Amino acid sequence: MLAVAARIHRVEVHAFSVLSNHYHLLVTDPEARLPAFVQYLDSLVARAINASLGRWEGLWSSENSYSAVTPVAAEDLVRKAAYILANPVAAGLVRTAREWPGLWSAPEQLGSARLIASRPKVFFSPVGGMPASAEIVLTTPGGFSSAEEFQAAVAVALRELEETAQREVGARGFLGAKRVRAQPPFARPAPGEPRRELNPRVSARDKWKRIEALSRLVDFLRAYRVAWRARRMGVAHVVFPAGTYQLRIEHAVRCAVPA
Repeated sequence: MLAVAARIHRVEVHAFSVLSNHYHLLVTDPEARLPAFVQYLDSLVARAINASLGRWEGLWSSENSYSAVTPVAAEDLVRKAAYILANPVAAGLVRTAREWPGLWSAPEQLGSARLIASRPKVFFSPVGGMPASAEIVLTTPGGFSSAEEFQAAVAVALRELEETAQREVGARGFLGAKRVRAQPPFARPAPGEPRRELNPRVSARDKWKRIEALSRLVDFLRAYRVAWRARRMGVAHVVFPAGTYQLRIEHAVRCAVPA
C-alpha cells in the first residue's frame, strides 16, 4: 500500500518504520502532494486492516491528523532517519532495530533498495484495480553525494540511539519480537501518552538554521493571510504564496513559483 500510494502521488520514500499502532516515514514531496498521499495511504490501510480483523470502527486516532516535520539540513535528515529506524528500540519492544518483525527499512537499503510487495489476499480483489505487485524504490534525500554516504551516516546515528535506549530500558528488559507478535490486535496501550504538547514544524540542530526556517514559515503565514483577505474582498487574480495547498487543489488559485 505504501508503494502504490508513493507511485500514485509521486512521493519519494527514503526510510520507514511501521509499529503496531503508528508509522514513521521520511519522504520528499516534490510536487506538494503530501496531504493527498497521507489521506490515500491511511484510508487504504484502515480499510484493509479492518477487513483483515473483521472490524468496522475507525482505525486511526481522530484527535489530530499526521505530524509533518521538515528537516532543515543534511545532519537533520540523518537524525530523523535514525530516529525512525530506532523507534522499536526506543519503545522498549526489541533490543536492536533489526529484530523488529514489522515493516522496517534497514540502513543498507537506504538510498538504493528496490522492494517489491505482493497484493494482500485480504480486502483486495484479484480482479480489482490494484496491481498484483508494487515496487518501491528507496531514494537518497538531497544533501548527500551518494547513497553510501547516507547509509553510513544513518547507521552510526542508529547505533547511538540504540545504545541510549538500551541503557534507559536497563533491567526492565525488552518485550522481544515473539511477545510483540503475540499481542492481541484489539489491545490498546495503557493511558498516559502526553497530549496537547508542542507540535514542531521544523527540525534543525543548528539554532540559526532553525530560526531561519521558522522565519520562512512565519513569512508564509503572513503572505497567505494577506492574499486570503484580498480574495475575500473580491480582488481578482490574487497570488498566494508557494506552499498553499487546499485553495490550490480545490479552487485553482494562482500561487507563486517556489524558490
